[in-house]
Amino acid sequence: MYTNPVLDDNFPDPTIIRAADGWYYAYGTQTKRAGVIINLQVARSSDLVNWDYLGEGLPEKPVWARHSQKIWAPHVSEHGGRFYLYYSARPDGADYLSLAVAVADRPAGPFRDSGQPFLPGPGFTCIDPMAFDDPATGQRLLYWGSGFGPIWVRELAEDRLSFLPGSEARAVVYPSASDDPADYHRLVEAAWVHYRDGWYYLFFSGDNCCGANAHYAVLVARARHATGPFETYAEASADPLTALLAANAHWHAPGHNCVVTDAAGHDWLAYHAIDPRQPTFDAIDDSEGYSRRVLLLDRLTYADGWPVVAGGSPSWQPQPPPVGQ
Repeated sequence: MYTNPVLDDNFPDPTIIRAADGWYYAYGTQTKRAGVIINLQVARSSDLVNWDYLGEGLPEKPVWARHSQKIWAPHVSEHGGRFYLYYSARPDGADYLSLAVAVADRPAGPFRDSGQPFLPGPGFTCIDPMAFDDPATGQRLLYWGSGFGPIWVRELAEDRLSFLPGSEARAVVYPSASDDPADYHRLVEAAWVHYRDGWYYLFFSGDNCCGANAHYAVLVARARHATGPFETYAEASADPLTALLAANAHWHAPGHNCVVTDAAGHDWLAYHAIDPRQPTFDAIDDSEGYSRRVLLLDRLTYADGWPVVAGGSPSWQPQPPPVGQ
């Protein structure tokens, strides 16, 4: 049995992959740990529950963001023995964030930036990238978006370091126009696409990840094609306030998930959440502390073609674990 959290330290915006070496690798947003700034957090596990913290995966900041402390939301994928890190960062002197890509020969890095950002803001619209290879078409796709705009998708070039010339961005999920503070869809971000049983599931989060008024949850949409059209579960259920995974008394503001499949073929939702018993930490940008988002894990099942998390909220009691290597 295991009990959340599976990594009890600030580890926001997690991506977990199973690399060709058989290990699971987790990647998290920039943080400060024991007084040291870590640009790209990396951890490793054989079972998705017990994690060894490996430390820094991006030891050199990109030349265009040497002074930035906004290196966010890493997504890593493996192709042909190389590992591609998509992330967002604030260019030096800028008031916006850009999408970027770095490459490594090993899953733990060191990753090296490609030399220039490939999609600038405005604001924080160009964050939370997620790369996905469509099994039906072979297209190399990149999803991203936030900043009260839509979630976008666009095809990547063969080298995966830029967009395919002539391709165009397509909006796949829009934020709601609601003024209801209970509506998680007012801001949408943190796209993650997972293909299963003929459906492309687009997981995303909204609407406020952090701070004293954090109001965040995991949401989901589905489509028959990787580029849509997507129908959100809120639309399908005619309930604009619905969520796949929302807060409870034990875990606040759960969100920014990835989906990882264990050795038995079971899907798991990995995500961050705030522990109300220790909600802040000594963060990079705020000497008085900022939301401490730890790594949680819960089983995904499917009913009527939609993903389900038991109870609709994070588990806090012992649970049957994933099947490891």
